[in-house]
Amino acid sequence: MRKLTDFPYQNVLVLGLAKSGTAVAQLLGRNGVRVIVNDWKTPKEDANVQLLEQQGVEVVVGSHPLSLLDNVEAVIKNPGIPYENPIIEKARERHIPVLTEVELIHYFGVEEVVAITGSNGKTTTTTLIYEMYQQANRPTALAGNIGHVASEVAEQMSEGQTMVVELSSFQLLGIEVFRPRIAVLLNIFSAHLDYHHTMEHYMEAKANITKNQTESDFLVYNADDQHVCQMIKDSEVQLVPFSRQKVVENGAYLDGRTIYFRGKPIIDIDSVVLVGDHNIENILAAICVAKVDGLSNQAIYAVLTSFTGVKHRLQFVREWNGRRFYNDSKATNILATSKALSAFKQPVILLAGGLDRGNEFDELIPYMSYVKSLIVFGQTSEKLAKVGQALGISNIIYAENVAEAVEKAYPLSEEQDVILLSPACASWDQYKTFEERGNMFIDAVHKL
Repeated sequence: MRKLTDFPYQNVLVLGLAKSGTAVAQLLGRNGVRVIVNDWKTPKEDANVQLLEQQGVEVVVGSHPLSLLDNVEAVIKNPGIPYENPIIEKARERHIPVLTEVELIHYFGVEEVVAITGSNGKTTTTTLIYEMYQQANRPTALAGNIGHVASEVAEQMSEGQTMVVELSSFQLLGIEVFRPRIAVLLNIFSAHLDYHHTMEHYMEAKANITKNQTESDFLVYNADDQHVCQMIKDSEVQLVPFSRQKVVENGAYLDGRTIYFRGKPIIDIDSVVLVGDHNIENILAAICVAKVDGLSNQAIYAVLTSFTGVKHRLQFVREWNGRRFYNDSKATNILATSKALSAFKQPVILLAGGLDRGNEFDELIPYMSYVKSLIVFGQTSEKLAKVGQALGISNIIYAENVAEAVEKAYPLSEEQDVILLSPACASWDQYKTFEERGNMFIDAVHKL
């Protein structure tokens, strides 16, 4: 187990309990740091609260008293807590650093870090990179926004391991010295503006992934994305571009049906299992990382010819009676569903619907030319049905939930059809999480 080295703060306020807050409080305590934990919503009877208190950690729940900042040298906050939170605002007024737990990776002395960010495709790209390292028998740890608390993983890493870490804009806002040896910028779309308020602030947060890199480090970036190109134009690191649209001499690109890296063929896309043009970009990014870090073409090929997708992200579930079923429950917005629909050039039965956030769905229309039937559910069922009617789709069916949608979709299908769950909406009207919604789809498909 690694120890914190040269950590400059001895009195830390951990703001927000949850998974990461509990882990950070424990690891700081193990390293001799005085910790106070504060959480607004968690009850005093919560198991994590009781566990921390048994370990000697002071836990304050139910309010955010500003007196907690007295004698505190740094705040480590849950990434989702907005900066308008009163205790965060007061900390910044007092020039107290406000960090996220990602910052601790540096103080655990983890030097081999591959960090991935972007508006879309982070989890798929992170998983592809991790699988390529595994295939090449390189000691690797998976961390970050993909579901593993990064600092907790860092504490457990052995010498010689590489950390492959997925990072959100929320996490990247809270770093001062964190520095990946290889950073990946996938794309930038308008997202999380309720948190960042402006596109400029959102881009600044994403750009933090490379702010501490030096000329000995690598930045893999999407040469087709104007926002990304703007963000990296003054960078002094070693730039490694990828492109689906043009030849890029120093990186990975698609030319015809073949993917190349620095002019040498890597794989024909007809051999790649993962579907979708957007996944080609994720694959190109992963190849750039693998090649600059010396992984073999054999390791890359083995992963790309077997990897079927991250669960709930355009995940191939099964083929049955000539129908192919895909679970894209993570598609919680119109952009994600439009990308999923663009992946197919055969008849599609689309299962969609969920939480109504007040928007219409007309932006889906250009991507629905292959949709032959539409099964709708949830709060947005009427709005989505309206889009189907505008397109003249003859079969528009209402379902109570995802399981019933699968049951109603199959009789409408024929051999070679795709049955696709891609809701274009958040899940919270009927399900706790998009994972719960996706698991219901998978179960229903296997029960057919």
